[in-house]
Amino acid sequence: MQAPLDLKLLSTFVRAAHSGTLSAVAVQVGRTQSAVTMQIQRLEEALGQSLFHRSGSGVRLTGSGERFLAYAERILKIHDEAISAFSDKGLHGSIIFGSPEDYLSAFFPALLKGFGTMYPDVEIKVVSAPTVELRTLINARQVDLALVSTPNPGDAPDVVRRESLVWVGSRPTLELHDFGDTVPLALAASNAIDHKGACEAMTRAGLRYKIAYASNSLAGLIAVARSGLAISVMAEGAVPPDLHVGAPLPPLPGLGIVIDFADAERSPAAIAFADHIRKVLPSL
Repeated sequence: MQAPLDLKLLSTFVRAAHSGTLSAVAVQVGRTQSAVTMQIQRLEEALGQSLFHRSGSGVRLTGSGERFLAYAERILKIHDEAISAFSDKGLHGSIIFGSPEDYLSAFFPALLKGFGTMYPDVEIKVVSAPTVELRTLINARQVDLALVSTPNPGDAPDVVRRESLVWVGSRPTLELHDFGDTVPLALAASNAIDHKGACEAMTRAGLRYKIAYASNSLAGLIAVARSGLAISVMAEGAVPPDLHVGAPLPPLPGLGIVIDFADAERSPAAIAFADHIRKVLPSL
């Protein structure tokens, strides 16, 4: 009789299939790449099938791997559902959660504290990236769910929270910065919503500006703003108390925060965390 399949091997296989690189899986599961490679080899030996084509750029599924992926995902999903339904300890499982850095800074500690109290056996791994990158990770199923931004949310029904973008500086007024005719800006990377919104607002107002610093690092933007060398743009909830909000510059667009999922068939842990976010985030 063939030995039963190891759920840890199935989980590693599914992550590798979605990410396309074993190094990414190693980061996700907190193991070395060689250990991940050995797990894949053990699964292939158990099945008697080669599941991946390997190359210098990563891995891709063989025909057998494509067929087995659907089975592996179903087994893991049913396993999590069964544990959640019959365990006296409540919900189990692990999820990979994605979020822009400013939302992590402003909201994640409170979200995690409340959820962790209710579901201590759910493991949450966090990926920090801007919205445009998170959508790519969602489509590649490298994260299970993510908070992402949408511009000009209006009355969209799926918006969990509306957040203001604000100008941030080291002094209370633009005049006190003494920049002259051209305002230096410290912004997120050019593909970010806040970068585009800031540039469009300055252009509409006919104000001269230059990009003095561009980075998706919130810590970097805060450091430049504190230095007094540039005005930055941040989500209002992420502004440190020692910086000043509301320099007399043109209005910035609002943001809507929505929850995006990688799969139509969502794990019980992912559903529970999303429900918790919808309940708690609007009041933070």
